[in-house]
Amino acid sequence: MRNMLLALTMIFTCVNVNAESVVERNKSLAKNFYQDLWFTNNTEKYTDYVADAYVVHDVGPRKGIKEQAIAQKEIADMFHSFGKMTGKIDYQIAEDDKVATRWLLYFEPNDEAKAKGMTEIDGVAIINVFRFNNEGKIVEFWNHRHDVELPRPPEMQSDTP
Repeated sequence: MRNMLLALTMIFTCVNVNAESVVERNKSLAKNFYQDLWFTNNTEKYTDYVADAYVVHDVGPRKGIKEQAIAQKEIADMFHSFGKMTGKIDYQIAEDDKVATRWLLYFEPNDEAKAKGMTEIDGVAIINVFRFNNEGKIVEFWNHRHDVELPRPPEMQSDTP
């Protein structure tokens, strides 16, 4: 009986350690995804993080649709083309196959972007939740931006809280 309890304890410990290592792996992958695609312009590394196809839940019309991995590169490339984009991770929360990351976006528009009305962004908070598959690739992506903090034209500004 004692040997059986010892064996069960070892099994549960191994399962728990493995689950924790997968969670830590996923947090690290999420952190590196931001570092490569958003905080620096290493967007060619998108295949290190994103499955061939993933489901996106975004603001606007991109809700519950399937996209090809290249879309993440194209989106990041588009933003990088508008000026200098950086960021930093505020914190991450992970459980099972999901990682939630709150990060801050910093953006200095180039002259062309300024001419189109783009303005500097100084630390707008964004929360993303990724679901990873067993191979450590993002297969589902939820995007939540704090758009209320973005600069607005005067006609859209209000003096009331």
